Order: sequence, then C-alpha cells, then structure tokens
Amino acid sequence: MLATSRPPLCGRPTGGRAQAASAARSGPAPWPGPFSGKHPRDHHGRRDHGPHHLFRGSVQTGETGSRRRRDHPVQPRAPALYEEAIRRGEGLLAEGGALSVETGTHTGRSAQDKFVVEDDTTRDTVWWDNTKKMTPAQFETLLADFEAHAEGRDLFVEDLYGGADPAHRLPTRLVMEYAWHALFIRNMMIRPPAADLEGFAPQFRILCFPTFRADPARHGCRSETVIACDFTRRIVLIGGTSYAGEMKKSVFSFLNFLLPERQVMPMHCSANVSHEGESALFFGLSGTGKTTLSADPERILIGDDEHGWGETGIFNFEGGCYAKTIRLSAEAEPEIYATTQRFGTLLENVKVDRQTRQPDFDDASLTENGRCAYPMEFIPNASATGRAGHPKNLVMLTADAFGVMPPIARLTPAQAMYHFLSGYTAKVAGTEKGVKGSQATFSTCFGAPFMPRHPSVYGKLLRQLIADHGVDCWLVNTGWTGGAYGTGHRMPIKVTRRLLSAALDGSLKDVPYYTDPNFGFAVPAEVPGIDPAILHPRETWADTAAYDAQARKLVGMFVENFAKFEPYVEADVHAAAPEIRAAAE
Repeated sequence: MLATSRPPLCGRPTGGRAQAASAARSGPAPWPGPFSGKHPRDHHGRRDHGPHHLFRGSVQTGETGSRRRRDHPVQPRAPALYEEAIRRGEGLLAEGGALSVETGTHTGRSAQDKFVVEDDTTRDTVWWDNTKKMTPAQFETLLADFEAHAEGRDLFVEDLYGGADPAHRLPTRLVMEYAWHALFIRNMMIRPPAADLEGFAPQFRILCFPTFRADPARHGCRSETVIACDFTRRIVLIGGTSYAGEMKKSVFSFLNFLLPERQVMPMHCSANVSHEGESALFFGLSGTGKTTLSADPERILIGDDEHGWGETGIFNFEGGCYAKTIRLSAEAEPEIYATTQRFGTLLENVKVDRQTRQPDFDDASLTENGRCAYPMEFIPNASATGRAGHPKNLVMLTADAFGVMPPIARLTPAQAMYHFLSGYTAKVAGTEKGVKGSQATFSTCFGAPFMPRHPSVYGKLLRQLIADHGVDCWLVNTGWTGGAYGTGHRMPIKVTRRLLSAALDGSLKDVPYYTDPNFGFAVPAEVPGIDPAILHPRETWADTAAYDAQARKLVGMFVENFAKFEPYVEADVHAAAPEIRAAAE
C-alpha cells in the first residue's frame, strides 16, 4: 500500500510508505501490500481504483477517491512517466522525443543469475540441465528481504496482459522502483482496456528492484544480482540489475512453462501476415534479422519477438517491440528508425550527445546491445489485434559466420525439428564482449535461456502443429557468403528479402532444387532475379578446399551439439543430421 499526500508531479514527493506484507503461500491468489490484487488506499483510507502507476506522495488520479474512476479509470501516460523519470535523474530527453536511459553495469540479461525454485510443481517438469535451482526456503528469505527493501520507497505498479489471445493471456502485475521501467513495460506488454482495470486480478507478479543487492550466502544465489522465479506462487524477483529486458523475458519464461500443458506452443519468434491472411513465423537468435525481416512493409506485423500458437492460430505475447539499434539507419530499416524519433519510445543504452541530444546508433561504447522499446502502434503496418490464423510458412534464421550454409533451404518436418532443437547461429567479434573471431552458438528452440521445460517438449509440439496445418518450413542464412567471417561478406539483405518473398508467396516452390551435400536439405538451384552463384555456397569461395574444411568443422559442431537430444527424438530426426564424410566430398 502506498500512502498519498499531494497532487502528482508537484515538486519532490514526500511522505508515504510502501507497506509490503507477506506473500501468499500457495497458488496465484493475491497477497497483501502493493503487490496484491487489492487496490491501494490513499492516506485517508479511501480506496483508490487506479491507476496501477503509483508515486510515493501521490497517486496518478487527478482527484482523490473514485469519482473519476467510475466510468474511465485513469491510465498512466507517457508524459507523466517522462517527467518523473527526468525529475529523478533516471534519463534525459533525446532529440526527436524519445526518453534515453542507461543501465550501467548490466547492458544485457544476467543469464547466470537466474534461478527457479525447485518444488513439487517444477521437480519433474523443469529442464534442470539448463536451469539453476533455488530452494523454497531461500526464495522465502529473498522475498521477505524484497518486501523489507520496498519499505518507504517510491513504487510504480502496472497491471498488464501477457498474450493477445483472451483464452491464454496472463494478467500480470509489475512493481518497480524506476519510472522508466514503468514506461518500458507499458510499451512492451498489452495494456488492458479501462474497464478491465477495475477488479484486475493478477495471475503473475514481478518485483523489479534494481537497487536491491542479493546476498549469495543468505539467498542461495551467485552474486548481488538475482532473477528468482517461483512458478508455484507465480512470482519473479529481479534485483541488482537495471536492464529492462529481464522483466519482459520473465513473462516470456513463465508463459513458456505454462502454455505447453494447454497444448499451446510458446515461441521465440517474430510473426507477420499477408493482407490475404497467410501468416509466417520467423525463429532466430539475436543478430539473425528476426526483427528486420518481419518488419516487411508489404505485410502486417504481428510481433517481433514472442508468440504463441494455439488452437485458433498464432498470437503475440506482447504489445510492443524491443529492437536492437546498433548501426540502425533510416535507409535500411525506416520503420524501426522512425520510432526512435518520436515521443513515447524508450532508448536503452544508446549513446546520446549530452549537448545536441542526438542519438548515435553507430556508437557501441556503451554496448552492442543498445535497444529501442516502443508500442506496436508506432509501426504503421502493425496488427491491431496481435493475432492471425495458423501459419503457412515457418522460417528459421541463422547468421552463419562460417560461410557454409546457403542463403535459403527448404526443410522437411524432420529437418525442421532437427534445426529447431539445434538453434544454430554464430557470434562474431563486436557483437558481445569477449567474442573474438567467430563462434558457433547453439541455443535450442532458438531461445534456450527462456525455455524451462525440456526442449523435446517444445520440439514435439511444434512438429505436431507443422503436420496438422501443412506448414512449409525454411532455413534462411543471413550470415556470410564468399568466405567465412573476416574474408567473405555479409549476405546481401536484398537477396535475403527477395528469396524470402518468393518463399512466402509460394513462387519458390516452382524452381529447381539440388540437395546440399553437407546438410541434406533442398536448396534452390536458380531463382529469377538472383545470381545463381550465391545459391551454391562452395562456388562463392575462391578456395574450395578451405570451404570443405569449414564445412567439416561446422558439421562436426552440429553433430556434437545434437548428441544430448538423440534419446528424445525419432528415427527420421536422427536421419536429418548432417554427415561429416559428406562434407568432405
């Protein structure tokens, strides 16, 4: 509960205490305090019916009590959050109108500091080979310390939805220390209509306190940073990091745990749909073009990162986009660039000149992982519903820095499952701290850090959906051609877009194909408007012997990585694996 004592945004807020009570001990039932399903009361004890964005010393109501709430609950707006964030020194106003913030030490997710509580709910359902454990007692102590930390602090509370499909959406309450975090999560999640806020009953809760410091000895964690998830009580505690992506990925992780039991496939992918209603999915890790390629001006954008596939089709988990900004330009990505020049967008870890306030998207001195967070409606051709029918095409994106893979290949259902479980791409120098040269990365399901269950659960569910709906599957390489990273060059974006358009409109089915000697998938031999040489990777290398050596190396890494999944897949998926001896031919 937050007490209130003066109108909003009127000088320094004073008074007020966040009185956090103990958590409920089972299930998603509301718990007392500012994190509960109950609305807070003002300093006279009168019930405040909104706005789910609370300032210490004020509640953003405009008037005391519930008179203004009767028909139209007041929603927090970007201007109020801007003012509060700037007043507190959390960020600054950039040229064009975006709010610019920096997150300090943590400019990306702290994957090594994420823990899941092991209890009766998770013991036999979570993939513990990929997940760190925390005991219920340790979480209980951590939760009590979070509650103590909240005492007397300003808190921002947002009630939002995860999931555009009403049958599967997740009512979520987020409690935060920073005003800009409230702006971020309002941009990223789905804002309920005003009528839904009265009596809003959260089924999932996130507490994000960047100034909290965990104690490894006391809390059973690794460092002062912690992301602790209790799937039974449906609570996530985030402490010691300001990186806002931890909040959005916490919602995603819980949906990834929850939805497979309902036969709904959660996916780390972008999605779009044609004006004729034919939708497509784009799986891919960071840097593969997932956001860029789905933002097609000729198609309607469903979402850029997280989706579900259920009984009626696909749906976005989110209400916004979280796009990378490094080397962003108006020429290459006009729709995304335009969002960075308008009020309401959040720029995270983007270098901004303190005098001119101009963002410099080519400056990676803060991080290569600079981002812009904006609501979906900032994209002109975005879907108003976040939903579409069953997909016609499924695209798996990889940025192959070894220069071995073709620009596009058609996959059988068994091959699609093999490459989905593999989740291959490559990192190159400059994309992350400590990366030198090129490094193969295998992130199963194209999102291993967010998939709590065993990958075979997601793989089998996806394969069944592909079979049930006759989906065409493709592997698209947005990486290197004509040589490996350092000698070759990046796949031309115009070539990728042309091939992808042909796949989505069906015309790629009518061209001749050959079988790739390394991976066994079907590759177009010629496509109108495309130089045939680029479709044959080996022919683009000046030194074909060097190509063969790279192919053997990459095939070997695939085989080694997939060994852990072999006990869980069927014979035809085994047969879809590349063969080392074939790569040497």
